Amino acid sequence: MRAMILRAPSPWAPGLPAWAPLEAADVPAPVPAAGELRVRVRRCGVCRTDLDLAEGRLAAPSYPVVPGHQVVGTVDALGAGAAGFREGDRVGVAWIHSACGACRWCREGRENLCPRFRATGCDAAGGYAEWLTVPAAFAHALPADIPDAEAAPLLCAGAIGWRSLRLARLVDGAPLGLTGFGASAHLVLQLARHRYPRSPVFVFARSDAERAFARALGAAWAGDTTDEPPEPPSAVIDTTPAWKPVVEALARLAPGGRLVINAIRKADADRAELLRLDYAAHLWREREVASVANVARADVREVLEAADALGLRPTVEELPLERANDALAAVRRGGIRGAMVLRVAD
Repeated sequence: MRAMILRAPSPWAPGLPAWAPLEAADVPAPVPAAGELRVRVRRCGVCRTDLDLAEGRLAAPSYPVVPGHQVVGTVDALGAGAAGFREGDRVGVAWIHSACGACRWCREGRENLCPRFRATGCDAAGGYAEWLTVPAAFAHALPADIPDAEAAPLLCAGAIGWRSLRLARLVDGAPLGLTGFGASAHLVLQLARHRYPRSPVFVFARSDAERAFARALGAAWAGDTTDEPPEPPSAVIDTTPAWKPVVEALARLAPGGRLVINAIRKADADRAELLRLDYAAHLWREREVASVANVARADVREVLEAADALGLRPTVEELPLERANDALAAVRRGGIRGAMVLRVAD
């Protein structure tokens, strides 16, 4: 089968003549084990976490690895005992590939914190390929009215945004801040406007295009990272790869407010920004910081249900599978209007 594989981490560096961490390869199609589905991939979203993997900020347990964890396709084979789906069913596969189901975190409904959590496209082969396998219990039925390309970003950007919004503990009417305005934040803004209709949303973004996009989707205000919003937000969700927006968001957070950092890794380039942290200016008055770690299956189910009910459709740009390196480079540059999606098959 066709696949784009990562043989080893390949950090981008200024002056490189070309940055192409992924290699086109012909690899054997997987065979579903007991309890698994084999999925014929049609679309796969491109996530910043894929970029973290490609550059080495996130390490796979072994290489080569097939990235991709926002997968839409159809079931074309079932392993022994696989239940809940039939051949031909359209399904989604998210970052959560499996969890043990027995540890205290799984028993508490926090399988995203399971010590044996396995991630699609990192611990298990992902969707930058024509086929992948997934435990049937971790596949998701997709609403019929959401097209493949628009369903793909909901499986990670949407799900992680949904979880971030819940962790923000926002009260309707209190202002919400978003730092960065990419694949996840453009969905969080729309979800927040429906879930908290009286809450204004303030967007901090680095480019005029991102700020204009935010205003077009209903942001009450959009400015640069260091600009002052109309009032201090009661919660801020940070979706950036950098530290500066974290420090700036804390300085603008209302007393008793909460900053939710929605990232698996942060880049080292501006780590010195953390030296600016001042207890009185950034943390005093009961400000809180929380992180988002992975997603649970419930996050994926709930955001799919919400998107279907609200008619929420991500804004996407599609490229063919063979241009996965171009898609990663675009994510790295930033300024994408919505989400990047790879077209694997029709």
